[in-house]
Amino acid sequence: METAMNLSCPACGATNRVPEARLSDQPVCGKCGHGLMEAKPVALDQATFQRFIAHTDLPVLVDFWADWCGPCKMMAPHFAQAAAAMPQVRFAKVDTEAAPQLSAAFNIRSIPTLALFKGGQEVARVSGAMSAADLQRWVSSQL
Repeated sequence: METAMNLSCPACGATNRVPEARLSDQPVCGKCGHGLMEAKPVALDQATFQRFIAHTDLPVLVDFWADWCGPCKMMAPHFAQAAAAMPQVRFAKVDTEAAPQLSAAFNIRSIPTLALFKGGQEVARVSGAMSAADLQRWVSSQL
């Protein structure tokens, strides 16, 4: 029997069941047609965060950042590079200024802060800017 995974669409929030063997075939949302496995970070906000985290079976690495944060801006291209190199992990970004409720709910005290979620639950956290290689090493060590 083929194993399927739930993936939340970053565009419309619909939950899609995708056979594991088809994850690398650029699956699209059955509701809106948006790519489900694009190799780039997804922007999440207060309205989309919980559903995306809870309805995505793959690990999700969330970068809590702000536009005024120098280290956050320096790390952004590294975060995108790591997202492209790790298709087995979904990468997401939360602007702490636009979603202060999420920052408070997750007790974000410094940025950038990276939180790794698995099965809808936070399993690891680290603060501070990292290179793409360091990001990949840290995520791999937590999975």
